Amino acid sequence: MRGYLGAHDEGTAVTSRDLEILPREECLQLLRTQSLGRVAVRFGEAPSILPVIFAVLDDDVVFRTDPGTKLTAAVMRTIVAFEVDDADPTSRTGWSVLVIGPVDEITDATTLAQVAALGLEPWVDSGRDRVLRIRSRTVTGRRIPHR
Repeated sequence: MRGYLGAHDEGTAVTSRDLEILPREECLQLLRTQSLGRVAVRFGEAPSILPVIFAVLDDDVVFRTDPGTKLTAAVMRTIVAFEVDDADPTSRTGWSVLVIGPVDEITDATTLAQVAALGLEPWVDSGRDRVLRIRSRTVTGRRIPHR
């Protein structure tokens, strides 16, 4: 792991810059505390980073969308990155979680019903009737601890 230095006395792994390395399960728990994240998609030479309202289903990120960049990425089964974070500027603490994996469109009725049960509703009412799923192949996270 690049930048890995060691561990605090409590056994928490840290980077060379003293950021705590979060285990996968803690990253997934933190994901479940938020509803706004960013998905990064690349087409050709231009990357796009787009905000999405999301939920977590079976350790995967799900969100609604309409036709456009995100849906095109899903149809092409593109590998995307998804990030969510939280920070407190006053205490200078925070965390960040990154999910990387292929994105695809959910079309089967059973899974769509599971997503509906999550209460996933877009903030913008613009016909976001397609549901995408980012398969969580890689889940990593870092925390800036309280000093």
